Amino acid sequence: MINLSPPRFLQRWFPNLVWNIPNAENSVFLTFDDGPTPEVTPWVLDMLRSYNAKATFFCLARNAERHPELFARIVAEGHAIGNHTYSHLRGWGTSTQQYLEDIEYANTYLNTNLFRPPYGRFTPKQFRHLREHYRVVLWSIISMDYSRYVSGRRVARYVMSHIKPGDIVVFHDSLKAERNLRYALPFVLETIAMRGYTACAISL
Repeated sequence: MINLSPPRFLQRWFPNLVWNIPNAENSVFLTFDDGPTPEVTPWVLDMLRSYNAKATFFCLARNAERHPELFARIVAEGHAIGNHTYSHLRGWGTSTQQYLEDIEYANTYLNTNLFRPPYGRFTPKQFRHLREHYRVVLWSIISMDYSRYVSGRRVARYVMSHIKPGDIVVFHDSLKAERNLRYALPFVLETIAMRGYTACAISL
């Protein structure tokens, strides 16, 4: 599997982005993009609860709007919420005005200071506006759970071969990622527990 973790020089060039959580001792930070999804998110929440784990859900607000009970369950169970836009817009190729309006509309549902750009992409102008209102959270490990070219076993092994305290890991509670996630997430949670790590929600 190709290593898609961001190279260190990017982290030095963009210090205003959140790539990991420094001084996190034995904490790791699992995140889930693109939900809530009725076919996947309830199972994810059940798995997290069974391991007493907390996570951060970077929600698409259109999905939160469609499934308010499920969104409310995420919040009620003590997980953090992040803004992943309303429409899953790609920053590149979208006007700054349209992009920011979509994010602000999303936040009427999500009410959070955390933001993750879809595809990890935005323009410098978009970022200058975003950082005035949000902590922009990227990742140190992307699981590739959405890829049909890898197996759930490879996703799990990739994550656990790289993870260390302070890392932010990207999963997806989406139909596209479901096959791999259903294998990888229990494996990752069990291994995290065996290593003495604590899965925590992001609080910035």
